[in-house]
Amino acid sequence: MSQNNNKTEETTVDTCKYCDANLFEEKEEEENKIKPSYIIGISAIILAVGLYLNFFAGKKLFAEILFLAVAVISGYEIIPNGIKKLFQGKFNISFLITIAAAGAFIIGEGAEGAAVIFLFFIAEYLEDYAGERARRSVGALIKLTPQNAVVKRDGKNIELHAHAVDINEIVVVKPGDKIPLDGIVVNGTSSVNQAAITGESIPETKKEGDTVFAGTLNEEGYLEVRVTKKSNETVLSKIIALVKASQQKKSKTEAFIDRFSNYYTPAVIGLAIIVATVPPFIFGLNFDTWFYRALVLLVVSCPCALAMSTPVSIVSGITAGTNNGVLIKGGEYVEAMQKIKTMVFDKTGTLTEGKLEVTDIISLNNYSEKEILQIAGSLESKSKHPLAEAVIQCIEKSDMDLKEVDNFESITGKGVKGLINEKMFYIGKRSLFKGSPDLPDDLIRKHENEGKTIVIIGNDEHIIGLISLMDKIRPLSRSTIQELKESNIKTVMLTGDNEGTAKAVSSKIGIDNYYAGLLPEDKVRIINELLENGEQVAMVGDGVNDAPALAVSNVGIAMGTAGSDVAIETADIALMHDDISKVNYLINLSKKTMSVVKQNVSVSILVKGSFAFFAVLGFVSLWMAVAFGDMGLTLAVILNALRIGSAD
Repeated sequence: MSQNNNKTEETTVDTCKYCDANLFEEKEEEENKIKPSYIIGISAIILAVGLYLNFFAGKKLFAEILFLAVAVISGYEIIPNGIKKLFQGKFNISFLITIAAAGAFIIGEGAEGAAVIFLFFIAEYLEDYAGERARRSVGALIKLTPQNAVVKRDGKNIELHAHAVDINEIVVVKPGDKIPLDGIVVNGTSSVNQAAITGESIPETKKEGDTVFAGTLNEEGYLEVRVTKKSNETVLSKIIALVKASQQKKSKTEAFIDRFSNYYTPAVIGLAIIVATVPPFIFGLNFDTWFYRALVLLVVSCPCALAMSTPVSIVSGITAGTNNGVLIKGGEYVEAMQKIKTMVFDKTGTLTEGKLEVTDIISLNNYSEKEILQIAGSLESKSKHPLAEAVIQCIEKSDMDLKEVDNFESITGKGVKGLINEKMFYIGKRSLFKGSPDLPDDLIRKHENEGKTIVIIGNDEHIIGLISLMDKIRPLSRSTIQELKESNIKTVMLTGDNEGTAKAVSSKIGIDNYYAGLLPEDKVRIINELLENGEQVAMVGDGVNDAPALAVSNVGIAMGTAGSDVAIETADIALMHDDISKVNYLINLSKKTMSVVKQNVSVSILVKGSFAFFAVLGFVSLWMAVAFGDMGLTLAVILNALRIGSAD
């Protein structure tokens, strides 16, 4: 084949100028940092030796020195961070831990002071791990982005950085390579795995004229692709940007927890001061005892688990959605989906596939169904009308041969005609056959009332048959609507089609209510009416003519994002594959995520409150406060949140 004879000439491109400098800075910063595992390991060994010297060898001075070393090593970031925030007029968790550890050393409890810093460092490490999981979801997407592309220029194949490839250039994609940029296949046929974009694991056959996406895998054949988008405009690059943004966009619950933490920390410090001073100075109780209890109260009241309870759960929910081909643009939409009581659907391209299919062939005047389809297909093969495409597809499925058509003529706005076996045949609308005495009006009206489009076939003598066509309903539409009803969610369909079509589709799939003959502004008006009635509304549309309605809904959900830029920019949630059943998955994911949030918040408050109460009574030590009331609780919150992703 010719592609094997093409000479490949590699060119060296300075990739750094195309890359985000921040990525390199972050990477360099991470490399310069001491690994947390090293700090944990070294601190654990020193702490163990110190505990042995303190409790078994009787060398308390050496033990205190080792405990101080543990505090310095484990607290190399914690202590400076706490002091820095204090000078900024803020009281953060690091400051609470620093006070507690310093106080422990002052009253001669170096072992507990060291344990406080050490265990808090482990808790921070666990917290960072949860955040890293979110960053990895972005990193995994970034890794999907091909860095280089083989471009055909001046008869040669030249390897360039993907950023250097211009629109309309032809890129070569060999078997096993990732497609570097969005484009259209101009040569070749192959199976392409699009899981990175659509979430669909079954490869899709791509041939000349088909659209392909950057980051998808060419599995077996050779392809040449004409580039339609620059590297920073591809669907994959937009997904990466949206995933990054979604992790920054907080839900209402998350924002409340943040505000609560800002008031909570100063309140805890104030309470600790009261515990440390009132009993000794007013009631004459032992100062060291109550000072120690105040330190324990400071530690046990650190809101680590409470502060993490919502964001770690929301991120886990967003990541689970991304892994299932559902792109959620922020935590607020995860939270909002559980409250939805009315689900509004666009018809064409959402509940239906937006593609006409032949549903009935009605033969008249002694012509067989096969003859009618063959005549219609032969005439329509010369036309580019959408109705023609549906008839041709029906012909192709039946393996029927087309007949030769002579003197073909298109009759504007009415239909087409042509000679087949020296006999003139016509196919088109009712207006093409105006005045024909045998026009079956009742039969035509019956099919139109069922929401079907009628094509009439005839010759110079009479009408020989009818073909009815209808927009194909998605296979999962009916089951999706049924499941929504079982969840007590009202369903509404909006369409620009006529009353007959709207009624037929809604009755077939079980929609509660429908509105027909709508313009885009009418859809917005209906959504606003629902909102004014106090309903929580989600709108599902194809993301183009439905964009205004998607924008005004509580939650806008776009279908088929892989084919629509408007969808990915306008909607709050985007379904990366045309699977309408993901609507129910979204609702279930939202309910599950918010259930985990409630569990985490409730457990955090209950455990913290209990430990604080017993700390004041003297039943909790410093190391117990960190190990169980802080680190243990933080770990429990993280593991509970990770359940969301692992179960999907």
